[in-house]
Parts: sequence; C-alpha cells; structure tokens
Amino acid sequence: MTQFDSFVVFAEMRTGSNFLEANLNALDGVTCHGEAFNPYFIGYPNRKTCLGYTAEQRDANPEALFDAVVAAQGMNGFRYFSDHDMRVFDAIIKNRRCAKIVLTRNPAESYVSYKIAKATQQWKLSDVKSHRSETIRFDADEFDDHITRLQHFQIRLLNALQTSGQTAFYVDYEDLQNVDVMNGVARFLGVPDRLKALDSSLKKQNPGSLADKVENFGDMAAALARADRFNLTRTPNFEPRRGPSVPGYLAAPTAPLLFMPIKSGPTQTVTAWLAGLDDAQPDDLIGKFTQKSLRTWKRDRPGHRTFTVLRHPVARAHAAFSAKILSDKEGSFTKIRTVLRNQFKLPIPARYPDAKYGVAEHKDAFLAFLKFLKANLSSQTNIRVDAHWATQAQVLEGYAEFGTPDFVLREDDLEESLAIMAAQIGKTTMPQIDAETDSHAPLLKEIYSAEIEAAVRDVYQRDYVAFGFGDYGS
Repeated sequence: MTQFDSFVVFAEMRTGSNFLEANLNALDGVTCHGEAFNPYFIGYPNRKTCLGYTAEQRDANPEALFDAVVAAQGMNGFRYFSDHDMRVFDAIIKNRRCAKIVLTRNPAESYVSYKIAKATQQWKLSDVKSHRSETIRFDADEFDDHITRLQHFQIRLLNALQTSGQTAFYVDYEDLQNVDVMNGVARFLGVPDRLKALDSSLKKQNPGSLADKVENFGDMAAALARADRFNLTRTPNFEPRRGPSVPGYLAAPTAPLLFMPIKSGPTQTVTAWLAGLDDAQPDDLIGKFTQKSLRTWKRDRPGHRTFTVLRHPVARAHAAFSAKILSDKEGSFTKIRTVLRNQFKLPIPARYPDAKYGVAEHKDAFLAFLKFLKANLSSQTNIRVDAHWATQAQVLEGYAEFGTPDFVLREDDLEESLAIMAAQIGKTTMPQIDAETDSHAPLLKEIYSAEIEAAVRDVYQRDYVAFGFGDYGS
C-alpha cells in the first residue's frame, strides 16, 4: 500500500507546471485537476466545476474541495501557487498522505517568461507554427516584487514541511525534460505505471538565452550583479531568504537619513522632503537596497537615522481603496478589483470615473470594502493580504527582522517631527511639507462619519491599540 493517496504540486507561473501536469496525467490512475484553488477560476480558465464543486462552493468551503480530491478514485492532485487560496494551505500540509512535489525554476527565467507570455497573450504552445515571439524590458522594481513573493511562500512552505517532519520531491524546470526524473515522481507517488516518453503536446515557448529575450539585457545583468546571489531564498535549491521590504527603502542622496515606507502612506510627500533636504530630486534618492548594500550604507554613515511614517487607519484604508481598488488605472489591482466586484459585490463601477458614482455611492463602496478587509485580515478570503492594507503593526514587525526604525512618525504632525529628526543629523534648514499630504483626503472628508470610524476600528483594532490612534481628524 502506498504511503500517499493524493498529491499537490507547489509551483509558480512559468515554471513548467503545465508540462509536469501533462506528464502526471499520462500515468495510469493519476489525475491532476489543474489550479483547483486559483481565486480567479477553478481548475482551468474555462471550467465551471472541479470534482462537482463550483468556484462559489469552493470559496465558501475550500477544505471541502481538498477533501474531495483526497477521496477521489485513483491518485488525484492539483497545482498550488503562492497566490492561491491560503485558507487551505494548512490542511494540505497537515495531511501527511498528501504527497508534496515542489517545482522550481530560476526566478530570472520565470520572470522573463511571464513578461513574454503577458505581452503575447500566449500561455501555452502546442503547435510551433502558431508561436508568437516578443522581447521584453527588464524592470528591476518589478523583479524585486516577483522574487519577494517567491521568497515569502518558499520560506513558509519549507518551514511547514520542517516543523511537520515531512519531505518533498523537488523538481527543477530543467528536470522536466528527463523521463527518468518523471518516472522518479511516479515512484515517489507510489503508482506502478511508468512513462516510456515525455508528453509531446506542449512545446517550449521561448528557447534561447535571456540576452535574446530582454531588450535591456545590460540593465538586467547590472541589476542582478548588485544582488548577493546567495541571498535569494532559503529553499533546498540554494535560494536563501532576503528581507521582504529592504528593496523599497529610500535614503537621502547625502544626508544620513533612511526612509522605510509603509504602503498607502504619505510616501510621495516624504520622499519629496527627503530629496529636498539635500537640494535634490526624488529620482536622486538611493534605493533598491539589498541587505548587504544596506549594511554597507549604514557602516559608511555613523550617526545615521532611520524612520517610517504612520498614517491614520481611516485615511490609509481609504487611500488603499481609492488607489488600488476603485481606480482601474495602471498600478491598480485589476484582478482583485474584478473579484471584489463579481464575488463580493463591491458596488463600484466597471470603469472609473463614472458619472453615476457620486459621494453617497463612494461611502457605500468604502464601507463594503472595509467589510472585505475585516474578512481578509482574518484569513477568511482567498485574496492575498496585500501590504497596502496590512496592519501597520504587522509591517513594523516585518521591518524588525532586519532592523527597526529609529523614529516612528505620524502623518498628522509630520513637519514638526521631520524637523526634530533632521536636527539630530545637523540640518538647520529644510524643505516645507505640502499642506495636504493625502491626495484622497478631500473626498474622505465628505464621506467620513461615525459609521466609517467604527468600521475601521473593527478592522484595525490592532493599530489603534498599538499606536494610540484617536478618531480620524480629531
């Protein structure tokens, strides 16, 4: 009797998971049900159900679908990515009879592959005659976000396996072309069938070197060269962990001041002030730190100061809602926006601005968003807890993994606090702060009420207690 009765493939987009699934499904008695817990579809983009469950039924009780996979006849499993429903993660890990397969790929290659697929809208290739080629531009900030997401999940997965005393079958992207390795997966699962040849229905989409695929390959090489290659992740394929927020820190061009931004805070105002302190522009600020380069920066600047700025939870939640959910412009969370409109019935227009969407509608929509946040921060939804609306207390705990800020300032007395801090490093004159540090404040003031204050307190009670916030505007 095999030790496993189900399996999960932990992977990410553009790691070869479709090809691995095709070969698993070629084994007699093995069925992989695609991305069963993808929040935007169930199993596959055009499927309505998975093992009899609709997406709505799965979202209401994700563990029930996992139980159905385990109970299905034969060896059944699914692919699970870091942006899939995290509510079922613990159930997967705790089930020791669920085999864990971990598929990895060089993150630079997966990033480039994703960018090409997004540009061509070709996510699979079965006929080379229909192949679409494209070159992409490397974006260092975007790549930092990409690798940070991978690191967070890989560290969590590795720790969960370690603490539960389990091991996984690790497969690299390059291993997928080795039929012996694929048969090794079959042995690991305990199924008797073996492959004589690999599946030929899917073709490699973008053969060739990265230099052929990236227009600004020199910039990419330079950006990656600045990073410590042994500081990527902590998984068994030698990609150790890296601080989650360090690349977003910003230092003054000359003054020994380092800003640790909290997303959905007054970042634009503070960065303008920080640059103006040295008669420079925001583009002149020093950023894109690694832990190694930040240590060097600190060692070279005795007496340096680091700081972050808190925003009132009402203003911060409203800024996150306005910029990332209500807006449909570039930089907004369009996929999450769609899910919130369709599944959570968030009353916002399909496109914004909309003539029918006024102040009253905005208040109703913001209250509905706060209701979603309450569930989201309690791990009761299948949408990620994004840094733009995570509690500020949790953000500061994350900073503490590498180093806590010297100063935790408040937006409502920002100018005075910045002046005191700047004086400590010898500055006697400094730029003024904009009178309005929150571009979304005018609309917030129109809709603010005791009802909104109470709803935000219910969501962010941890921040109110940790930082002593009173009512908004008081």
